[in-house]
Amino acid sequence: MSQQGILFLCATPIGNLEDITLRVLRILREVDLIAAEDTRHTRKLLAHYDIHTPVVSYREQNRRQMGRYLLSLLAAGRRIALVSDAGMPGISDPGEELVSLSISQGIPVVPLPGPSAALAALVASGLPTSSFCFEGFLPAAAGARRRKLQELKGERRTIIFYEAPHRLLESLSDMVEILGERQIAVARELTKKYEEIWRGTLPQALEHFRLHSPRGEFTLVVAGAREEEVAGTRDESWRGLSLQEHVALLQVQGMDKKAAIREVARLRGMSRRDVYNQVVRDGEGNS
Repeated sequence: MSQQGILFLCATPIGNLEDITLRVLRILREVDLIAAEDTRHTRKLLAHYDIHTPVVSYREQNRRQMGRYLLSLLAAGRRIALVSDAGMPGISDPGEELVSLSISQGIPVVPLPGPSAALAALVASGLPTSSFCFEGFLPAAAGARRRKLQELKGERRTIIFYEAPHRLLESLSDMVEILGERQIAVARELTKKYEEIWRGTLPQALEHFRLHSPRGEFTLVVAGAREEEVAGTRDESWRGLSLQEHVALLQVQGMDKKAAIREVARLRGMSRRDVYNQVVRDGEGNS
């Protein structure tokens, strides 16, 4: 009987090479293959720890073709380690798709915890950590970015974003306009030599980084909405609309269907599943 393949999700350092775990180092040595987002970046890490396991590139541009290849190896019993350039694979990178494919084929997926820029920034932010949401990178297009922030305006939980240096000022400017005077922690170059965690209000952050050119990768931790802000975002004009009409109204206003269903569920105190099921049922009844 052939050995069953396993996909290992190996968290790698986000800056300081000493942050890798002993277990990840062992697995990287033992597996048959390492699938890396940027092979040049990963080979530097492997060279530092004298690891000679073969490496292939698995990135956004080749994820479909390479995903099928990796899946065939896993099905044949190979053990593969998936790594990203930094942090946990599957978070804001193409690893998510390979994990889903592996699970659909009954291939075991084993996570090996480790560094995370999002969690490191959160716990050092000084903002509430008991309830938070991670939104990854905001859309690059201005209109889509503003719509996303508008959707999050009533979010009570602490919100975590990633942002690239060349888009930081644009994102902060939109946040000031849409989210107002909220507190923010801006974490830069976490675990590296020039690590910086700047704390203040959104307008202060915008002014600070206008004066100090943004460099490095950024993690933004933004305070959630206060109760009075949430109350101010409540639009009661939907009362009297059916669920289907309410969802359609939000779509006309610029939301996609998934976001509209989520917002309708929030406003009406319903579960997203119930809203979705009823909208689909009503739509079929009208067809």
